[in-house]
Amino acid sequence: MASPLATGGPRPDTAGRPTAGDTPRPGAHASRRSVRSGGGPRHHDSAGPLAYALLAAVVLASVFPLYWTFVVASHGDNSVLGGATPSLTPGGHLFENIGRVFDTVDFWKALGNSVTVAASTAVSNVLLSSLAGFAFAKLRFPGRDALLVVVVTTVMVPTQLGIIPLYLLVTDMGLYGRLSALIVPALVSAVGVFWMRQAMEENIPDELVEAARVDGAGPLRTFWYVAWPGVRSTAAVLGMFTFMFAWNDYFWPLIALPPENGTVQIALNQLAAGYYTDYTLMLAGVVVSVLPVLALFAVLARRIVSGVMAGAVKG
Repeated sequence: MASPLATGGPRPDTAGRPTAGDTPRPGAHASRRSVRSGGGPRHHDSAGPLAYALLAAVVLASVFPLYWTFVVASHGDNSVLGGATPSLTPGGHLFENIGRVFDTVDFWKALGNSVTVAASTAVSNVLLSSLAGFAFAKLRFPGRDALLVVVVTTVMVPTQLGIIPLYLLVTDMGLYGRLSALIVPALVSAVGVFWMRQAMEENIPDELVEAARVDGAGPLRTFWYVAWPGVRSTAAVLGMFTFMFAWNDYFWPLIALPPENGTVQIALNQLAAGYYTDYTLMLAGVVVSVLPVLALFAVLARRIVSGVMAGAVKG
């Protein structure tokens, strides 16, 4: 075999590496840099004009109904809807129409009832669903899997099938006509339990739970200090969805509450009742009714977005 000296190649040292005096081959540094940086050239994906146009169209389609509601509510009569070319610019009668809303129905009471019901059910769903999800995901007890199947199966039962039994139960308990008739049946939901159970499975390692148990922490202490910090963003999303569902619910409050003690949706229905529908009055009430939901979203926006996007960064 020819030696490196004879062939003009680099002279290896005792460890088999080229010595400092050897001249490296052309492109050697580039090859090593390419290997260190991950191999071949990196491609930067960038969204084209079509993607931005599609996103702009989706945003416009989502925002326009709310803007149109504000436009109609800010005009003094129904001319904005009756003209051949409806106006797309806001008018100057928004606060006047909002004042008419509170003069026509007891909207303050309806807002208070909706806030009480929606906030109570949101908080209870977040707490109870998180506890149940932690139990189903991280605790071992007899019948756990069978009980989870029963809980998930109840999601497939239409809500309308349970209205009559629920009405009879609420009446027998003496809750009819009270806000507790809306709060008690919605304290926890099967969807919330399954949602939080999946969040516990994906975000909380079993090793952390075992380490807390070895250190002497009980189930509640383990839940609060180990599991809860890892699922707070998911819990915020669950709380927001539960609040919106309770806020927008119309069917059950219509049955369980009298009109004089109703929620926001019942009050909006009263504004729309009658032979002649005053759309400016009704949509002014809609503008007022969406403000608490928008305020809640503004407060929880960061956690909601991080909770929704949590699964997108896994892989």
